[in-house]
Amino acid sequence: MRIVGLMSGTSHDGVDVAAAEFTVEGDTLWLRPLGHRELRHDADLRAEITAVLPPAATTVEAVCRLDNRLGEVFAEAAAVGVGLAGGTVDAVVSPGQTVFHWIDGGRARGTLQLGSAARVAARVGVPVLSDLRAADVAAGGQGAPLVPAFDALLLADARGGARAALNLGGIANLTVVAPGAPVLGYDVGPANALLDAAARRLLDAPCDVDGARAAAGRVHPGLLAELLAEPYYAVPPPKSTGKELFHAGYLDARLAALAAGPVAGADGGGGGPVPVDDVLATLTELTARVVADACDRHGVVEVVAAGGGVRNPTLWRRLGALGAGRWRLRTTDELGIPAQAKEAYAFALLGWLSWHGLPGALPSVTGATRASVLGSWTPAGPAFGGPTPVPPRRMRVAT
Repeated sequence: MRIVGLMSGTSHDGVDVAAAEFTVEGDTLWLRPLGHRELRHDADLRAEITAVLPPAATTVEAVCRLDNRLGEVFAEAAAVGVGLAGGTVDAVVSPGQTVFHWIDGGRARGTLQLGSAARVAARVGVPVLSDLRAADVAAGGQGAPLVPAFDALLLADARGGARAALNLGGIANLTVVAPGAPVLGYDVGPANALLDAAARRLLDAPCDVDGARAAAGRVHPGLLAELLAEPYYAVPPPKSTGKELFHAGYLDARLAALAAGPVAGADGGGGGPVPVDDVLATLTELTARVVADACDRHGVVEVVAAGGGVRNPTLWRRLGALGAGRWRLRTTDELGIPAQAKEAYAFALLGWLSWHGLPGALPSVTGATRASVLGSWTPAGPAFGGPTPVPPRRMRVAT
């Protein structure tokens, strides 16, 4: 079975596309990667997404327009995925762009992803699986993270101690697979979310390329202490978070708590007490510190990482230094899964599971009362390739 998986994460900078072929041998599922691509969003679309994200106010009209525009973007991405698979696939998984994850009192009450699945199905002509988080939320779960189902299978044969799969996207999330123990997974804290917010605000750039400005700065102890005081880090899993917490305004509030004047400008000048490079160095240290603390807490012997954060050499070096002598750090590329496309391949797997009526959410991860089959199918012709009936000309009522 061939499936295209799409992913647009909390960084909302583009769509990752992956095509995979799945075959089964006994209790082993084989995944053959067929190719992957990264399609970058243009500046206007990024701005349109940002405009509806918390804490910004929005309108139903803006949400509707964005839903359909994203549907066209995902439809184009799905078409690219079909090409990667050689022109024929059985299904597409299009989880959409998360614009709100409603957490109240530590419990997920709802979640909203945009990206019209009907537009995707119309473009590629195969069933499309979308809205993957809602079923787990309805079962009392967090609805996130969902990638641990993929991680648990990928690391199932791990021996010699607990291993962790780390994703460094907008949010850093961790999956812990330990012999004889339930799979554990949760959102640890910000990865690129605050770094990118700082780059946009202070550098007028989408990101700190290669962590260069962070590498030129020094960690500010006061700002780091202010950031590490965030109550979310002390909450036990299951838990999930996103840009409804870790956004530009969040960073502004922490800087304002320290600053007697404005933060130094992008040119390094200004009267504020925290220079730009030091802000970026401190945010990099924050991500590395909360990830390393979580890995140490679970006693892992190895961390297998993926996501955009692995391309940040400053963050990568710091993670390696914090784990030295305790856990080995490597990327999923060494296991045959490209680090930049892991989540797209993970969603392709979730599509395979849902197609076969198998649950894709792990209650030990999300806190749900039961394991849920994920998503809603948007058909494109006969459901799941079944026969097409003769179109009826009339209907009669049996009495």
